[in-house]
Amino acid sequence: MHEAIPQRGGISRRAVLAAGLTVGAVAALGVAVPAAASGATADWFAAPVKSVRPMFRWWWPDGLVDPDEIAREIDQIADAGFGGVEIAAVHHSIRDKSVLDTAHHGWGSGPWRDGVEAALRRAARRGLTVDLTLGPSWPVAVPGLTPDDEAAAKELAHGRVSLTGGSTYQGPVPQPVHAPAAGVSRQQLLAVQAARVEPANSTRKETGLDLDSVQDLTATVTDGALTWTAPEGGDWVLISYWVRGSGQQPESGPHSTPAAYAVDHFSPAGTTAVTSYWQDHLLTPSLRRLLRAAGGSFFEDSVELETDGLTWTPLLPETFEKHTGRPLLPYLPALVLDNGNQVFAFEAQFTRQIRHDFWETVSGLFNRNHLTALRDWAHTLGMTLRSQPYGLQTDAIAAAAILDVPEGESLGFKNLDDYRCLAGGRDMAGRTVLSCEAGAYNGSAYSTTWDRFLRTMGGAYAAGVNQTVVHGFSYATAPGANWPGFAAFSPYNGTAGYGESWGPRQPTWRHVEDISGYLGRVHQVLQSGTARADVAVFRQTGYTATGIGASWFTATGVPLGWTHQFLSGPLLDLPSATVSGGRLAPEGPAYKALFVEGDFFYGSTPTLAVEDARRILALAEAGLPVVLFGAFDQVLTPGVPDQGETDRLRGLLGRLLALPRVVRVTDKAAVGDALTALGVSADVRHATASTLLNAHRVTADADFYYLCNGKHAETVKPPVAAIDHDVTLRRTHGRRTVPYLLAPWTGEVTRLARYTEDGDDVTLRVTLQPGQTMIVALGRPGLFGDRHGGSPHAEATDADAVLFTESGLTVRARTAGTWTTRLSRGRTVTTRTPAVPAPITPARWELHVDDWYPGPDAIRTAHVRRSLTLDTLRPWSQIPELADSAGVGRYRTTVTLPADWTPSHGAELELGQVSDTFRVSVNGRRLPAADRLHPVVDLGPFLRRGANTLEIEVTTPLINRLRVEQPTVFGGVARQDHGLVGPVRLVPYVQVAVR
Repeated sequence: MHEAIPQRGGISRRAVLAAGLTVGAVAALGVAVPAAASGATADWFAAPVKSVRPMFRWWWPDGLVDPDEIAREIDQIADAGFGGVEIAAVHHSIRDKSVLDTAHHGWGSGPWRDGVEAALRRAARRGLTVDLTLGPSWPVAVPGLTPDDEAAAKELAHGRVSLTGGSTYQGPVPQPVHAPAAGVSRQQLLAVQAARVEPANSTRKETGLDLDSVQDLTATVTDGALTWTAPEGGDWVLISYWVRGSGQQPESGPHSTPAAYAVDHFSPAGTTAVTSYWQDHLLTPSLRRLLRAAGGSFFEDSVELETDGLTWTPLLPETFEKHTGRPLLPYLPALVLDNGNQVFAFEAQFTRQIRHDFWETVSGLFNRNHLTALRDWAHTLGMTLRSQPYGLQTDAIAAAAILDVPEGESLGFKNLDDYRCLAGGRDMAGRTVLSCEAGAYNGSAYSTTWDRFLRTMGGAYAAGVNQTVVHGFSYATAPGANWPGFAAFSPYNGTAGYGESWGPRQPTWRHVEDISGYLGRVHQVLQSGTARADVAVFRQTGYTATGIGASWFTATGVPLGWTHQFLSGPLLDLPSATVSGGRLAPEGPAYKALFVEGDFFYGSTPTLAVEDARRILALAEAGLPVVLFGAFDQVLTPGVPDQGETDRLRGLLGRLLALPRVVRVTDKAAVGDALTALGVSADVRHATASTLLNAHRVTADADFYYLCNGKHAETVKPPVAAIDHDVTLRRTHGRRTVPYLLAPWTGEVTRLARYTEDGDDVTLRVTLQPGQTMIVALGRPGLFGDRHGGSPHAEATDADAVLFTESGLTVRARTAGTWTTRLSRGRTVTTRTPAVPAPITPARWELHVDDWYPGPDAIRTAHVRRSLTLDTLRPWSQIPELADSAGVGRYRTTVTLPADWTPSHGAELELGQVSDTFRVSVNGRRLPAADRLHPVVDLGPFLRRGANTLEIEVTTPLINRLRVEQPTVFGGVARQDHGLVGPVRLVPYVQVAVR
């Protein structure tokens, strides 16, 4: 471990920020790693284990649940192919909270515990895991805690009075500019100061002050009153600071009797209040046993501490002084907040530095006293800790290394770099899972389609996510709920709310096993082995959920195939932070280079802490290539420097810049050339910029590449277009490995038949529609049981496709012709294909609709059967009989194939536009699941000469029915186009073996 450099005899920055982190990386109870592809069979991929399958966020109306219904819902989730649930008390849709009777059915009550035990018992039987939120809703809160208690969340409120020079103030200490929250009955004066106004330091929102003029007047306060005369000259301000409870309660409460209040997230007292409540009130002997049988993680949502002032803990003054070697109080004017806005400022650079020191101190308290302490407590119960460690100005990258399972979210994260921050902490600490609260869309309740969900997650997986917690599954009912049942967020402020309430109430649940199977297979691959990334981007300030990316890499490098993750200072002290063979963390992400640029959170100022500079120098001396972007020859400390510290820092940077494998650039366009000059290249490469995203995992047997045609952020325009270009993948297991295509929708593994090789590089063609994914494995011949290990492959062909079949290497063509194929052993062969029928567009469809309506109560659905004949495919919204319908539609048609149709013939069914989920049957036989984002189905051997019956079963969301059944809530949502719209074509082909 890197030697800590004391600061004025106090605790070093490393001790404050990394104490729990490094120990946790070595000794923490880790998350079980799924079996890698060692001796893999196709079943390893086709039938992923339950531990890697997607989960549901399961919303309960506190404890107003029935154990029998709880068991039924666990069965529903298990039968649908999901692997776990997270029980969360969320009921924003219930405006009249009195109907929940928190005294008898609140969070943590006897009925709530009975429901949790019922869930755990049935989950243990079904092989699922159950996660539990640490408190009701969010942020973490404890019933019975009052805002005035030591363990309750605190705020620092300020008061102010302006004076002209020479005038006297006589009166009570200025009261806070904001009244305390309800329930807060005490406030304690921390300090009173006077400072001279310095207009040169003012900003648009901040009043400038002269730091040297700050006077502490606290000792002159008598019986709450103050007399003070401002010196002559200039304007002055009196500032008072008051510590009091924030009075924050968990969202959408009350959830309990007595009421719950948020805890101090920075002190041992706050954490002890949480763990003691569980120990004393919730963890019965039976619940403890059940947690060990089926418990997964305790969960904490994003840290949304709300206050009109500055988030505070009484530990801050002492901890700040130990951390920095200087007192905190003289600098408070530059720190206080008013409704989230800074109030005062000193000189700009000093203000930036003091704010950095303050939030770095807060970060250390949060990561040590909250996350590390909760994680260690969870381990005593056989549980892990999963958390969204952001929402404050704290080092979420370091926090991700502490947590067993860090989690991001598709709603709050602005782009893929937010996930890459958490992935860096996870991988440097040797963790496995980065989860995502997935699919929360504002105003989209009962109108969310699975294809929207899949497009969202496609890019997130490329950025490091490998577990989804689907948002969400609502308990069946609650008082006042309307059909189709209780929904956590709908109505929300009277209109359609966040996310979706999946489950049997949804027509799409009929096909949800296809979705869970797809997600589970992606997770199986992305949780295997270790993640690899090309470059580590050093971040001086480890925030996430900001949308701030990396120069060159985010905008230019990623479109060329580069991958990157973010590291912050504490990660450089982890045991993994070593260099071997020019790689940082060689047994983990194996970064090929470290990229350092200015601090985006502070005006892109080139800053480095001395300890970080010393550690980076050591890594570079060990052979790690380093690229610095910006004026790092004039580098500054991020915090307030000690005497001589800036000179020491610049001395270290001088030594760093003198090393042969260290390059400094001043134009971000030169970053790529600098990496090339250092001999660093990406594992995935393509000649031109593309929307292709990738993730690389390495196991003992194979390189796995996840590829997705996605984008940096969902809001980025223009939309993603289809891609079709060559992609080069690097293999780490030697040149005898061959590429396999792993189809996540069907679970099928096939050896790719067309590619070229050049040393450790394999180049293949990638054709993907927007949002579509593919998975390629580079492993030894026969790894997945294929029988083509010794066969030559194709390097080029002018046929439509070439593939391995039971007949060996085979060409596929949509027309008769003679096709030339160049083989890997240097031989070129020609293959003739016979006549192929022309594409067929079905002229007529029989449509049978199961139309869903409200039933006799909130949880029962009535069904009306409708049958129509369609000469033209149209969305249901344009068919008068179905304009407001929702449910399941079965489209049937007959196609006739000619008498010369042979077993060598086949056809692809192109569905065109179809919404939402679908399944295809041929002659009464249901085919495997098809790619929702590329609805083209290979009917292969299922067709026969003569008449063939095709059926496409389509399910829709409920929104069009709810628009007319509940117009006050859903009437503002536009009628949506669902159903089979097409155009639908059957495109025949013929296959002939290459000889």
